[in-house]
Amino acid sequence: MKKIFLAMLLVASVTAVAQTPTAPAQPAPQQTPAPTAAAPQKKEIKDPAEYNAYVGAVQQQDAAAKVSGLEAFLTQYPNSVMKEDALELLMGAYQATNNQAKTLETAQKVLAANPCNVRALALLAYTKRAMAEAGQNTQQNLAEAGQSGEKGLQCLQTMTKPDGTSDADFQKLKAQTSVIFNGAAGMAAYQTKDYAKAEKYLRASVEADPTNLRDLYPLALAYLTPGAAENDLDGLFFIARAASLAQGAGKDQIAKFGKSKYVKYHGSEEGWTNVLAQAATTTLPPANFAITKYVPPTSAEQAATLVKSKKVEEMSFAEWQMVLSEGTPEDAEKVWLVLKGKPLQMVAHVISIDSSSKTATKLQLAGSSDDIDAKRADIDLTMSAAIPVKQMPKEDTDFQFEGTPVSYVPKPFVMTMNDGALLVKAAPKAAKPPVRRKPRAQ
Repeated sequence: MKKIFLAMLLVASVTAVAQTPTAPAQPAPQQTPAPTAAAPQKKEIKDPAEYNAYVGAVQQQDAAAKVSGLEAFLTQYPNSVMKEDALELLMGAYQATNNQAKTLETAQKVLAANPCNVRALALLAYTKRAMAEAGQNTQQNLAEAGQSGEKGLQCLQTMTKPDGTSDADFQKLKAQTSVIFNGAAGMAAYQTKDYAKAEKYLRASVEADPTNLRDLYPLALAYLTPGAAENDLDGLFFIARAASLAQGAGKDQIAKFGKSKYVKYHGSEEGWTNVLAQAATTTLPPANFAITKYVPPTSAEQAATLVKSKKVEEMSFAEWQMVLSEGTPEDAEKVWLVLKGKPLQMVAHVISIDSSSKTATKLQLAGSSDDIDAKRADIDLTMSAAIPVKQMPKEDTDFQFEGTPVSYVPKPFVMTMNDGALLVKAAPKAAKPPVRRKPRAQ
């Protein structure tokens, strides 16, 4: 769809640019007043041969013939007053022949003649972005697309209506190119993780074209990216809007992603279908658009709930740790009174072993999964007797033991245990030999 749109834009450029320049006057015209901004002076070719060469080239109906004619004209008249127009027409002719390399090369020549040529900037912004999205030198092409986009937006501010262009066509040109410019600038900013800038440009593109899924989806991602200046409400609306516009497998994938973000924000999926329905018929977040944000309980609140809902003896080591380190003094005391001085049998991960002797009596262990992953000891175990060499555990392995809690430090959490003893699994019973039965008599 966008490729068709760009082709139409270039066809429009042919129509707008290929206005026949003023023919050489016979005799030479008198000096005319300086043009005003509202009515720019029409370009005039004074040399009849140059005039005929230009008109002959632009009137060619076949794209290849037009390319040949315009190239010949530019070679013969490199300083013509119609140079920019001829180059712009040549750019469109190369586009019509599907010669992308020459189209881009000619666009650069147009900009050398006029750095604010909006159509050339739009072509570069669009084409470079499309090349990046196709995996062709992504970083560089997207950066160049963004540069053309930002330059194009600046040039639109001072652009004057070309001679022979109606007000309606001029406004249409500005609106169409602004979508291309904002989209390219926004995607370039998104690539460099400048999410605030990406939101600015992509939002402008979407507001100008509410069905523009190509910019709508990355706009939602820019809003919802963790660590960015998140605007979750707008992000959730636009991801729902993107799901409503998408087709095929992409529709379900976007909706699934949006739902996961909604659940994370709201705490449940309740209300998500309403957001989807609203976004399907509304192009922008309404002024009263609101979603209640889920506020997770604090660690102390989680500890209090745990103490009320579960017996201390049934808690895991990680749950003891949470209550003793994050709970209120009252809740911590309830748990510690049950644990202190009572032998516990458990499994922990060996972080380090006392290496001062061949038969260690002290071990640093990790009992919670978080501390195991962080390789941080949360149990300081003193054995009641030296560990026999043959039964010595290795670091970074699991260790079955019995120990008696005697004290703890809340933060960073460490539980001290004494009277450590090895727990050895009972040897498996030997399998009984099969009973042999005598065959029955036939």
